[in-house]
Amino acid sequence: MNIKPPTSSLPLLFVLLWSSGYVMGKTALAHTGPLTLLSLRFGIAAAVLLAAALASGAPWPRRARDWGHLLVVGLLMQLLQFVGVYEAMRRGLPSGIAALLIGMMPLATSLGAWGWLGERLAGRQWLGLLGGLLGAGLVVAARPLQGGGDAAAYGLALLGLVGLVAGTLYQKRFCAGMDLRSGASVQMGISALLVTPLAVHAEGLAVQWSAEALLAVLWLALVNSIGAFTLMFLLIRRGEASAVARLFYLIPGVSAAMGYVVLGEQLPALALLGFGVSAAAVAVTSLSAGGRSNGDPTSATTGRIEPCGPTKPASRPSPRRTASGTSSPTFPAGSAGTRASNASSCSATSPAARAS
Repeated sequence: MNIKPPTSSLPLLFVLLWSSGYVMGKTALAHTGPLTLLSLRFGIAAAVLLAAALASGAPWPRRARDWGHLLVVGLLMQLLQFVGVYEAMRRGLPSGIAALLIGMMPLATSLGAWGWLGERLAGRQWLGLLGGLLGAGLVVAARPLQGGGDAAAYGLALLGLVGLVAGTLYQKRFCAGMDLRSGASVQMGISALLVTPLAVHAEGLAVQWSAEALLAVLWLALVNSIGAFTLMFLLIRRGEASAVARLFYLIPGVSAAMGYVVLGEQLPALALLGFGVSAAAVAVTSLSAGGRSNGDPTSATTGRIEPCGPTKPASRPSPRRTASGTSSPTFPAGSAGTRASNASSCSATSPAARAS
């Protein structure tokens, strides 16, 4: 008998898997350097995704510019994000704080979509942006980096946030219509090819292998880079994007709790207050008027699936006569009325993984 998990439990599972990436990342960094860890993570994930894409007959980009778009998104969402986050944690940034800063992605993406894509921000979203800044400020003021951390760790984590937000906006505008399997394998493969020479030069690809190190590396490559991201898109395609968006703000708090249990990381009371303020701010921004979510937390403020290439205004539906003599709208291909049927997406990651 084939037993499927209840659909309502999948968003929570997504949050747990996504949050675990920060703790497992810091665990792995005790055995190797950030660049070497990324070389292993991207390389393993790329090999698995490539095999899956070939076995399932996934379509591949046909135009050179589509490959170029995937390259840019991979550099931003994968390489820049995780180099910043892993180097920050190596310098002493607690995993929960790293999750908090990357968890500002919905706020920062809304702001970026307003400035770059010309999307309108509601008063609720501006309020969320201010609340998010206040929460992050409380965490920084609590000075949780005592014992080996430095201010540069915050800057590196913010650099990772910039990469995630820029990659999200670029993906939304230029390549949201590409196949998930082939697009993710291309991005992971490109990232692995670029980071491996750097890892050889700077770290010698040195790893202190142990059962803990092997588990952490495989968890990051298979569970986070593939499993959590695939689960997010599964939820979106099942019509539960709103549930993902509503639970997205829980990731920093869950990561902090995991860091306390697994790594013994402790945060001052002021930092915990900052977590609460930031969670509320992201929740406010993720919900539109009437309590309904905007949708995909990785697609800026609208939650729509856009066609590959620059976004264009939706075409007006043209009426057609039915057998009963009434008129019904006919949507041209690629218009807003047909986008919901587009079941493919460009890339690996999200928030969030992107942020895991």
